[in-house]
Amino acid sequence: MSILVNEHTRVVVQGITGREGAFHTQRMLEYGTVVAAGVTPGKAGSTVEGVPVYNTVKQAVAQEGVNVSCIFVPPPFAADAIIESASAGLALIVCITEGIPILDMVKVAGVLRNRKSCLIGPNCPGVISPGKTKVGIMPGPIHTPGPMAVISRSGTLTYEVVEQLTRIGLGQSTCIGIGGDPIIGTTFIDHLRLLKEDPETKGVVMIGEIGGTAEEEAADYIRETFDKPVIAFIAGLTAPPGRRMGHAGAIISRGQGMAKDKINALQAAGITVAMDLGTLGKTVQEVMEKA
Repeated sequence: MSILVNEHTRVVVQGITGREGAFHTQRMLEYGTVVAAGVTPGKAGSTVEGVPVYNTVKQAVAQEGVNVSCIFVPPPFAADAIIESASAGLALIVCITEGIPILDMVKVAGVLRNRKSCLIGPNCPGVISPGKTKVGIMPGPIHTPGPMAVISRSGTLTYEVVEQLTRIGLGQSTCIGIGGDPIIGTTFIDHLRLLKEDPETKGVVMIGEIGGTAEEEAADYIRETFDKPVIAFIAGLTAPPGRRMGHAGAIISRGQGMAKDKINALQAAGITVAMDLGTLGKTVQEVMEKA
């Protein structure tokens, strides 16, 4: 069992004829992902890496039975691409696009509130179930199947953590980049709820960063209902208040979102917090050996 995606997932790539869409379609196919269709308006009838292209997601669903979308559409059009996938009834939407205007995402959030579609991102690396499938841009070779789940607000830190886990022999059940924007589709808690019921997942690594209150809310959830070991890392411990740090959501403002507050909340919930990213893998190993 895997959460969100598995070897039966059939992916449609929105924006497949663009440079990023075509490149990562090739990488997903090499990993073994079933990329069954692409979508670019006006390009129906063409192919990319042997994948048929349609004008709309609805056509891709009807012709190829796709159930998950991966979006590489430019920022001005990405919100409409998300809404198109939701309107076509796709269960999971992974939006890689960075820089979508906040007001556009407010519109998306309103639409998804009345749909059953699950959105990961935007501004994220996607989701991977190692050895089964990947939907997104993660580097496949560093991942290996195993008992640890990884949920992260940062793509590059996800890769760093996964590489450490793989190196010490702790493979991954599912790795999810939830994105670093102020408005994202799913949160730490949404995925913790799924991982709680996943028998393949024995522990969770949670990578947070400054800004917002997602980590504090996750800490409350874990303390109350989550009984698997959780190891956390918070990026941005030395970030000055008021300065945006890369991700649009990573900013300390009005006294909220500071790293020390997140670390205190996580530790108060009984979660082991690694203070050094370079030794996070070793910390995870120590916690899991005691579990």
